[in-house]
Amino acid sequence: MPVTVTDHAIRHKSTVPANEGQMVDLFVRERDGTSLGHLTERKAVLMLHGRSVPVLAGFDLQYKTYSWADALAKAGYDVFMMDLQGSGLSPRPKMDDPRNASPGNQALLTPRPPGFTPGPVKYDRQLNNSNSDQAELHTVVKWIREKRHVEKVAFIGWSAAAFTMGPYAVKNPGTVESLFLLAPIFPPDGTSTPPNPLPLPGFPMFLGTRWGVESGWNAELRCEGQREPGMVERAWAAIMDNDPVGRTWGPPEGLNRIRNFVRWGWNKTTAAQGGVLGGSVPVLIVYGEHDRQVNTSPPSSDPELNFSVPALYNAVTGSHKLMVKLACAGHSVVWETQHKNVHNLSKHWLKHLKVDGKTQGVFDMNTNGDLSPAP
Repeated sequence: MPVTVTDHAIRHKSTVPANEGQMVDLFVRERDGTSLGHLTERKAVLMLHGRSVPVLAGFDLQYKTYSWADALAKAGYDVFMMDLQGSGLSPRPKMDDPRNASPGNQALLTPRPPGFTPGPVKYDRQLNNSNSDQAELHTVVKWIREKRHVEKVAFIGWSAAAFTMGPYAVKNPGTVESLFLLAPIFPPDGTSTPPNPLPLPGFPMFLGTRWGVESGWNAELRCEGQREPGMVERAWAAIMDNDPVGRTWGPPEGLNRIRNFVRWGWNKTTAAQGGVLGGSVPVLIVYGEHDRQVNTSPPSSDPELNFSVPALYNAVTGSHKLMVKLACAGHSVVWETQHKNVHNLSKHWLKHLKVDGKTQGVFDMNTNGDLSPAP
């Protein structure tokens, strides 16, 4: 069926300390696959990015079959993708000035942007935090519910999106239909207490390189054909397409401006709170068997940096919870050959809220998309 693509600017009163109180426009792309005969049955899906990859580069890569959002829209869903402030095409307060990059990253700015001289940051604070991220998510959820006349929105989040979508679903179960977390970052013993005072000292952004993307990804390639040739270039080009300033910095291939945020309140206590997750909000957790980011090995002595996907599954106290481990897949599975199986799994989940006919359990998925109970 035809898919209508619309880019929206959603008005929001910022709670990011760097521009608190200002009205900003949050970027949201909609891929609406709802047919005219089913408008009253519209099902809305909201997709949220992780720490370093803008939402369009992760979920709407315009190459072959890699657009997850397009696959869902063609299946009849009304799909929304949002960038939090500091990422993609949403505002990036304090991030246009290269002197606000991590001092350790400033050497990457070679050749130097006009007028730039390395030195101490001009805004010596971290940028976003858990409260500001959840406030922006709330604004977009409210807008979707009002404009598309739906009671609930299904969530899909990749990587660090779990820090925002997980706690938000716990606090707002009446507006969240289900939670699909791909490669979720989860520190089971992370703090529940916000730092005081906010904002924390630091700097607004890190700088990422094309080689950093490739080298981290290469470390997770364990299977022949896991990544199609040329995908590093495709992924990096998409990241740069969504960073109009960073793509002009540093080496010819540009630099990725990555927001520096402080987070709290996503841990085994939160995941169990009120029995919401796995209760009124069904949960599906999916991750790649070769993902080195989501399962810290060996365990870190710092509880904030000790991550575990199985610990998230165990922390969810409701019975409607599932976990799937993907064979021959890493953290960047959205750009790997397993991506089609992820798309199909999510379509089945959104329609049935089941995996292999079950609402609870742990499964393995092979490269053919076949599911089997985990041993």
